[in-house]
Amino acid sequence: MSEATAATVEERVGDEDRQGDSDRRADSAPELYTASQWQLMRLKFAKHRLAVWSGWAIVALYLMAAFCEFVAPYGLADQHLEYMYAPPQRLHMISDEGVHLWPFVYGLKGQRHPESLRYVYEEDRERIYPLRLFARGPTYKFWGLFESDIHLLGVDEGGTLFLLGTDSVGQDLLTRIIYGSRISLTVGLIGVTLSFIFGLSIGAASGYYGGWIDNMIQRMIEVLRSFPSIPLWMALSASLPASWSPLQVYFGITVVLSFLGWTGLARVVRGKILSLREEDYATAALLAGASQRRVMLRHLLPGFTSHIIVSLTLTLPNMILGETALSFLGLGLRPPITSWGVLLKEAQSVQAVALHPWLLTPAIIVIIAVLAFNFVGDGLRDAADPYSR
Repeated sequence: MSEATAATVEERVGDEDRQGDSDRRADSAPELYTASQWQLMRLKFAKHRLAVWSGWAIVALYLMAAFCEFVAPYGLADQHLEYMYAPPQRLHMISDEGVHLWPFVYGLKGQRHPESLRYVYEEDRERIYPLRLFARGPTYKFWGLFESDIHLLGVDEGGTLFLLGTDSVGQDLLTRIIYGSRISLTVGLIGVTLSFIFGLSIGAASGYYGGWIDNMIQRMIEVLRSFPSIPLWMALSASLPASWSPLQVYFGITVVLSFLGWTGLARVVRGKILSLREEDYATAALLAGASQRRVMLRHLLPGFTSHIIVSLTLTLPNMILGETALSFLGLGLRPPITSWGVLLKEAQSVQAVALHPWLLTPAIIVIIAVLAFNFVGDGLRDAADPYSR
């Protein structure tokens, strides 16, 4: 074959490959051209693998919070006074008898240390308790509606399942973390909802009407943002009456957290309204007889809904950290309410952490939840930006 013939064949093959690529792009082009903004965001978000996995982690956390009575191996008030400050039990697959097809735990036995006089625990290898799914355990009232004794994980009677250890009164730490997720995660949701209402309404009014209304709102926001967050939270939390019930304190904390959380969203909404209120479609709506309220709600706010969602997603972890910090300092939620911040109060002293390091486990859960929300927020922000790659 001559060089000219070979070059002609290569050119023909290259043309066919380019034609195939163009055909594939043409096949997918109609789907992209006709997709709505939300469909484009979904397709772009699906390419952000870390954000997708973080989203599934958040879903798992909220499912755990919703079904905490079933997921937790024990009841919230169950105490095991004979196992105070018991270390985490390990799951095993191999025993002295050989390899097991299902995980199991050994029994625990404690004794007083002859020198330190501390109560120490060790595994009793003569007692083996296989891990059970949908095991029967302490009775609970699911969502306060009906009673059941079925738990997701458990062991046979006589055994213990302290996968994360116990606290000072023998309560299972894993159970308390699971129950605490219901409070810590819903505080963020309620706080963000209130911040959404305040920030959206106040920011929209500031950007649309302008003038003295805009100046007054912006000066108020600047004053609120000039205060250090933690001291101001502490002052507002300390102002709650000591006679309030735990439920009232819970809602009081959500209002305190949302009191400062709306300022950032209001600034974002104001900036977007200022840039959109002079657009032709807004002016045309006014000339067509639409009221200012309808123009704002029907035409301007939907134009940057995706940015609002991203802002709210990034605000959620701040709410969780705020509740955790207040409860850790003793100014937020108080027992018998259980939250991640309340659980961390037991790890305030250096001695407690040095002797019982598993008491810091709630901090790890807080870090995982905050990182998951931040990764999802980053993914949504990239998906909402049409010019990002």
